Amino acid sequence: MKPLGKVKIIWSSKFAYAIGLLVTDGNLSKDGRHIDLTSKDKDQLQNFINCLDIEVNITSKHSGSGKKYLRVQFGDRLFYDFLLTIGLMPNKTKVLKEIKIPGRYFFDFLRGHFDGDGTFYSYWDPRWRSSFMFYTVFISASQDHILWLRQEIFKRLNIVGHITKSGNQSCYQLKYAKKDSLKLLKEIYRDNPICLKRKLLKINRALSIINKHKHARVV
Repeated sequence: MKPLGKVKIIWSSKFAYAIGLLVTDGNLSKDGRHIDLTSKDKDQLQNFINCLDIEVNITSKHSGSGKKYLRVQFGDRLFYDFLLTIGLMPNKTKVLKEIKIPGRYFFDFLRGHFDGDGTFYSYWDPRWRSSFMFYTVFISASQDHILWLRQEIFKRLNIVGHITKSGNQSCYQLKYAKKDSLKLLKEIYRDNPICLKRKLLKINRALSIINKHKHARVV
C-alpha cells in the first residue's frame, strides 16, 4: 500500500541534502500542507525531486518584479508536520534557528544549504605575489541560524569562520577562507554525492589552480 504522504520520511544522505535545500530556498505554506521550493536552476529542482523520490512537475512563476523562477510545489501534510518538528516554519526567513539533523548526515544537509544559498568565489590577491584566495560562504537572513551553523561546523572540524553582513545589510554571511575551506569542502563533497554540478565545477576549477601553482601561498 502506498504511504499516505508523498515523501518517505527516512533519514539518508539524499534526504538530508533535500532538507538543506528547503531550509534555504524552500517555503512552507500557511495552509499547513503545501511545500514549495523555488530556484532559477532547473537542475537544483530536479535534484530535490530525485532526493525525495516524488513525482511532481517543475513549473514556473513570476516574482512581483516580473522575474521568472522555477519551482516545485506539492501537498503532503505528514511531511509538512515533520518539517515543523525539525525547526522549519512558515515565514522562516528571519526567525530560523537550529535544524534538527542526525549528526551522521550533517554534511549532506550542509551541502544542500550551500547549493541553495551559499556561494564560492576565488581571486588572485594583489597584495602578495602568487597568492590565490578563495572563500566558501553560507548565507542566511537569520542571525540565530547562521550562529548555529558556525557552531555545528566548529564542533566537527574545529574551524571558526567569520560572520559579516551583506552590502545591503539584509543577510548574514558565514565565510571560510582558503585553508579552512579545504577542510570543509572535503567533507561536503565526500564520496561523490548528489549536488549542484555547476557549483562543484567552479570549486574544482579553483582547486586546479592550486595544483598548477604549488608555490601559491595559503593565506
